[in-house]
Amino acid sequence: MDFIKIEHTLFALPFAYLGAFLASKGSIDLNKIILIATAFTGLRTAAMTLNRIIDREIDALNPRTSQRHIPAGLISLREAYSITFISLLIYFISAYLINELAFLLSPVPAITAYIYPYLKRYTCLSHYVLGLNLAFAPMGGWIAITNSFNIFGEDFIVLIIGIAVIFWVAGFDIIYALQDHNFDIKMGLHSIGAHFGLKNAKILSALNHAIFFILFLFSIINYLNGFIIKIGMILVALLLIYQHAIIEIRGYESIQIAFFYSNALISLVIFTSTLLEIFL
Repeated sequence: MDFIKIEHTLFALPFAYLGAFLASKGSIDLNKIILIATAFTGLRTAAMTLNRIIDREIDALNPRTSQRHIPAGLISLREAYSITFISLLIYFISAYLINELAFLLSPVPAITAYIYPYLKRYTCLSHYVLGLNLAFAPMGGWIAITNSFNIFGEDFIVLIIGIAVIFWVAGFDIIYALQDHNFDIKMGLHSIGAHFGLKNAKILSALNHAIFFILFLFSIINYLNGFIIKIGMILVALLLIYQHAIIEIRGYESIQIAFFYSNALISLVIFTSTLLEIFL
């Protein structure tokens, strides 16, 4: 559980359920709820494990990551590959049991999850590919219910939500990568901070979060124009401001707080306020 950072599922899984509850207007059978969870957790586990496998040599050289499970010898490479295989098996079986379109499209997120860890060796756009990996969650949840995806119809709403998620994830990943700013420059790795400097990285991160907020607000208000969702979005705005303010006030040692706790709250607030708006 520690190896795959299972607690980070807290700010990711709600987006899969968000897409599902929006598509179903709140009516989902227990079977779909379980299959969405197993599909999402299976893929996320495989993605995290592949990330650790592919980055094991870089992690061993980085003082911040040298004690991760593979470079520290706590988990062997064979064990890590076994975790990947089992997780992908759970993911694909879950997608097959959900519906035909979910299974047909299931290789796409798996491929991007495999490609992502390599990208920081070549481009700082890796932040956005990480965002794309999570953007599949609301769209996958929607497809799990509808078994269709037509961007020229009602499905356009969840596509915009997915695009918004790309900018949300990229925004906080740019900040998270600042922990390795000097190491990235030394090793020739690509991140926004390494390319454009610390100050510009923080500005670009804030810009990404502004784009996320505008896109998400536009899509959700057009779909659910109610009081509760508006209160939820005000809380999301405050949490985004807090996330950037704490870095300025406390410095980079507070990045873990900004990365995990505030983003977990953002995800929870979005999902809870959407759910309450649908039911009430």
